[in-house]
Amino acid sequence: MEIVLVRHGQPEWVKDGLNVENPPLTPLGVRQAERMAEVLAGEHFDEVLVSPLRRARQTAAPLLDALGREEVIAPWLREIGNPSWHGTPAEHAQAAYKELLARPSLERWTGLEGGESVRDFADRIAAGVIDFLDERGARRIDGQLPVWKLGSPELRIALVAHAGTNSMTIGHLLGVEPVPWQWERFQLFHSSISRLETFELADGHAFGVTRLGSAEHLATDDRTR
Repeated sequence: MEIVLVRHGQPEWVKDGLNVENPPLTPLGVRQAERMAEVLAGEHFDEVLVSPLRRARQTAAPLLDALGREEVIAPWLREIGNPSWHGTPAEHAQAAYKELLARPSLERWTGLEGGESVRDFADRIAAGVIDFLDERGARRIDGQLPVWKLGSPELRIALVAHAGTNSMTIGHLLGVEPVPWQWERFQLFHSSISRLETFELADGHAFGVTRLGSAEHLATDDRTR
C-alpha cells in the first residue's frame, strides 16, 4: 500500500490586514497546486481524498482535473480547529501564536484559547486513520508495534490536506507518539508531497517513509511554509 500526502498551497490567511477564516489560496498557492498536479498527473491512484477546507479543495482541483476524477471529501482530514478570528486584525492571531510558542512544552497540548486542543486533534486524526485503514481492509495487529494486516496491499491513495493533518497521519502510521509541536517535527512545504509505502514483515506489513515533504517540483523562490 502506498499513501501519498499532499499539503495545500499557500493560503491567504490575511487580507487587507484582517484575519481570514477558511481562506482561499493566494496566486502563489494556485501556482504551487498546479505544479504539484503536473507531477502527480501521470500516476495511478485508486482514490484521492480531500480535506473539506477551502485551501485543500483548491489545491486538489488541478490534480483531480488532470486525473479526470470527481472530488471526494474526507471530513477527518480537516486541520486543527482555530479560534474564530475572522475579520479581526492580523495582530490578534500573531499575538496568540506568540503566546502559544512561549509556553512550556506540556502546556502546548491545550492549543490556542478558543480553538481545538492539540490533544483532541491528535486523537481525532488517529481515530480517522484507523477508520480510513479499516474501511480498506487494513487492521493493526494487537500489540506494541505498528504492524498491519492488509486486505489490499496494492492500493495507492492520495490525501490532500494540511501540515498538521499530514504530520499526525505520518506519525501514527510510523508508530511515533505525537507531540504538541508535530507541525515542526515534520517540516512540510506548501504543496509538498510525502510518500509512505508498506513493506512486508513475517506477520504483516509496516509503513516506511520514501519521501518527506518533497518540494522539488517548485522553483526555489516558490517554496513556502
